[in-house]
Amino acid sequence: MTDYSAARRRLAALPSLDLWQPPSPVHELGRFRAALGCQPRLFAKRDDAIPFGFGGNKVRKVALVAAQAIADGADTLLSVGGVQSNSARVVAAVAARMGLRCVLVANGERPARLSANALLDDLLGAEVHYVGSRQERAPTMARIAEGLRAAGRHPYEIPLGASTPLGALGFARGVSELVTQGVIPDVIVHATSSGGTQAGLVAGCTLHGLRTRVLGISADDSAASIGDTVRTVIAGMGVLLDVDGASLADACPIEVDDTFVGDGYGVMSAASREAAGLLARSEAMFVDHTYTAKALAGLVGHLRRGSFPPDATVLFWHTGGQVALFAD
Repeated sequence: MTDYSAARRRLAALPSLDLWQPPSPVHELGRFRAALGCQPRLFAKRDDAIPFGFGGNKVRKVALVAAQAIADGADTLLSVGGVQSNSARVVAAVAARMGLRCVLVANGERPARLSANALLDDLLGAEVHYVGSRQERAPTMARIAEGLRAAGRHPYEIPLGASTPLGALGFARGVSELVTQGVIPDVIVHATSSGGTQAGLVAGCTLHGLRTRVLGISADDSAASIGDTVRTVIAGMGVLLDVDGASLADACPIEVDDTFVGDGYGVMSAASREAAGLLARSEAMFVDHTYTAKALAGLVGHLRRGSFPPDATVLFWHTGGQVALFAD
């Protein structure tokens, strides 16, 4: 077995913005378990309870990426997402906290009435450019960045979800945090899309020698596409941790379930609606209907079909997103 102790020390030493004080809480979901009538013990890792900028998993990623941006002399943060992007909202919040300009590129039309994440982006002072499709976002961000550089500014581009190798290491650090909390689950279930969260969880489990199964529930793309992205992100961590990135990527299975996507990204499914309501009524815990709720629906589906051993400990990593519940 590879000794990753030096890599764990490098992981802990990565520069990060001081946005909040870990850990996010871990709660046992006893009433949710009873409502489902399932045998495995259920827990939630509450990244929805991270206090900075309405929380969520993107805080972990952007704290590392923005620290690098500032070290590089950036005066403007740019990022992309949908109109109700949680990631874009966190980038805008970090820019406001650090006194930087923020430019966002969102696919979709500007809402007639700003609500939820779009409202927060505006309150945080972000400049938002709207494009017609997801495919237009990255090229538009690159053009805006080039214009800013020509004007003498120093922009830093943050890809969708801050899902770079550096950003994903925020979630490898999240696994370190979980270990210090004394919770070593047999299975972690979480929402996956741009791949950074899953890459960090998978790599984090490997770096800590855990045999935990990491099951990503896709909110949009195919299992094959997300799996390839996760593998690429993990491989890119190698240079940051001074390890063989390819070997790290091959060390742990990458498992994605894309059967709970429903009619596509941002579209509520019957299963996600049921799961979100059940969690709210049993635990007073909220998930948005179109992203985290799909992962919760995946958890419910797997529990009902007996995918996990009866004596397993299963942890749902709540990645946040509840702000989207207030979207018009």
